[in-house]
Amino acid sequence: MAGKKTEEQIVAANVDTVLLVSSLNREFNARRIERYLTLAWESGARPFIVLNKSDLCKNIAELHDDAEAAAMGVRTIVASVVSGDGIAELREIVRTGGTTALLGSSGVGKSSLVNAILGREIQMTNETREGDDKGRHTTTSRQLIVVSGGGVLLDTPGMRELQLWDASEGIAQAFADVQELAQGCKFRNCSHKDEPGCAVREAMDKERLANYNKLQREEEFLESKQDDALRARRTKELRKMMKGVNRFYRDRGR
Repeated sequence: MAGKKTEEQIVAANVDTVLLVSSLNREFNARRIERYLTLAWESGARPFIVLNKSDLCKNIAELHDDAEAAAMGVRTIVASVVSGDGIAELREIVRTGGTTALLGSSGVGKSSLVNAILGREIQMTNETREGDDKGRHTTTSRQLIVVSGGGVLLDTPGMRELQLWDASEGIAQAFADVQELAQGCKFRNCSHKDEPGCAVREAMDKERLANYNKLQREEEFLESKQDDALRARRTKELRKMMKGVNRFYRDRGR
């Protein structure tokens, strides 16, 4: 939802499985993985983490560990269309996963993965920009592809910005460790920010906790925006109704 206007935008509907694709280059961001996982859990789909472009990475083990720490038990797959790593694994997930959507930022290689999974060139691909690894938009609209042998693939456009929308349950699942650690907090209503005796703050990775608090603030802000919009709509409807009532009585008095 890039831009100033806050409104819901459907990325994909009726999806059973989500492949959350991140590339193993300078684009890799564990905090972004947490955000994508939050929305995947909220949707009800089964998520998988795909760490793509392993052929371009020299510290795969380190980034894999970072991804698994963010994934909270979600299956993490290292893949490369160049070496073929992980492709057979992804193909099996797609064939048995119903409708599978690929989500990720521009340039992470979603379209190349689609081609590799299908075993044929069906999606146009582009190289990332030299110098900064920034992605170029290849897929500009949602494309539904029937997979031979079973399953349906949904390729989605790369996203520059992905905000939350009614994601309280998704946050709870993506950050299940917060809920568990909170049992040891001194105060029952601990916000895990500056209260003394906070078990979450003592045990949790600082960057992960900061991202949790950020997503919570974002969710609360969007909820208030939705409430404001609902109140404005109801006020408009009430005014319209009252105008009709006043007109009715005014006409009767003639």
